[in-house]
Amino acid sequence: MPRKDVYITAEGLKKLEEELEHLTSVRRQEVALRLREAIQGGDELIDNAEYEAAKNEQAFVEGRIIELERMLAKAQIIERNGKSDVVEIGATVTIKEGNKKPETYTIVGAAEADPKEGLISNESPFGSALLNKHVGEAVEVEAPDGVYKFKVVKIK
Repeated sequence: MPRKDVYITAEGLKKLEEELEHLTSVRRQEVALRLREAIQGGDELIDNAEYEAAKNEQAFVEGRIIELERMLAKAQIIERNGKSDVVEIGATVTIKEGNKKPETYTIVGAAEADPKEGLISNESPFGSALLNKHVGEAVEVEAPDGVYKFKVVKIK
């Protein structure tokens, strides 16, 4: 399987590294303690449920650690080249849809996408539709509830 780069800002990389550090140095130990306590607790049905819950949590934590390690191994820091005439990964784009208020988004890699915070993945339909567009250019994005049409009004 070919290596798929994980595009990420320096700030996003730092967040992933901090999450990995927390999971390996704190959460892993907390879950191990919870698992030991559940094992020592006895044979009652309620204790078995606690044991199963602790095993599930351990599997989640270990899975997330593996996922973060893989992302960090493939991380490519997004560096803006200073151009503000075209939308690229790392660009902050202001769009306007019809008579609605302008909205601003930053195009980032999927690893740090958070639409509620205005961070849109370059792999999403919306993010990929914006790539390589210029100010004044019309953009159409097909979504489950219809086609969205808007204009790029600012790039920085």
